[in-house]
Amino acid sequence: MAIAQYGNVSCEFRLEAFSMKHTFESAQPLTFYADYDPKANLLSYGAGKLFMRLESKERNPKAVLKVYGKRSKAYSLEVYKRFRLDDNMDKIYKAIAKDSHVSEAIARYYGMRLTLNDPWETTLCFIISQFNNVKRIRLIVSNIVERFGNVVYSDGKITVKSFPTSEELKNATDSELRALGTGFRSKYITSAAAFCTDNINLYKLNANNYEKLKSRLMEIDGVGEKVADCIALMGYGNLSAFPTDVWIKRTMEKLYFDGKKVKPRDIHEFAKDYWGPYAGYAQQYLFHNARTYREDKQKAEKGKSSAEQQA
Repeated sequence: MAIAQYGNVSCEFRLEAFSMKHTFESAQPLTFYADYDPKANLLSYGAGKLFMRLESKERNPKAVLKVYGKRSKAYSLEVYKRFRLDDNMDKIYKAIAKDSHVSEAIARYYGMRLTLNDPWETTLCFIISQFNNVKRIRLIVSNIVERFGNVVYSDGKITVKSFPTSEELKNATDSELRALGTGFRSKYITSAAAFCTDNINLYKLNANNYEKLKSRLMEIDGVGEKVADCIALMGYGNLSAFPTDVWIKRTMEKLYFDGKKVKPRDIHEFAKDYWGPYAGYAQQYLFHNARTYREDKQKAEKGKSSAEQQA
């Protein structure tokens, strides 16, 4: 999207340690439906009734984040909250960089922020994420937004829609959802949407009580331990959460347990004791580093195989 389409600057933030690219690419909810232009470092997405348009000028360690729009306060509050701009990254880095594993991840993805997203938005994204890859998750979530979201901006060239609420999704049919690529997840989507509309108020859960929050989230159909931790971390900002999928489990076992097989609860207890109140940040850096390393390795192996076939 060309910058000319962004209009006037509503507000701007001068930041230390901020990377739009690393934040967007790190498999958080915005990764799954926002539009990002890496060359221009421009990000756009629908947030409720707002059409968010952001541009980041970065020269480490400093960055200027520009927000475009007419309603200055609403736009600035959305960005400030979503990108956790009150996080003291220097303090966080010092707290989690206890070894070379995290230190190397920080150096590689310096400025990556955890994001704080709408609880329902986060819930749906991570229900869809199960047994899935980022490309496929993004396709499914984008299809759902396109099919069920409401138009928040349109100028004849581009149309931006809001993320559909649980109420807007609870009556979706299985065939409608499967047509969007959801597969077996369709039943979890409608069940979760109905439950979050009629049986639980996601917006009144206590974000600070980790154990109770996680327990309540796991009442939702399709939400297990790992997804509940993702929601607690990125939907409620509880940094005690340490999402442990198969990849982070293997990474932790290799790096911190001498290769021994351990249970997710053992990993969580280790993270809590080792990284304290910023365990969630440590997880995100380790996860993103392991995921991108794996993808880079797969690309390299594919390239090598292709070169050998042509030889």
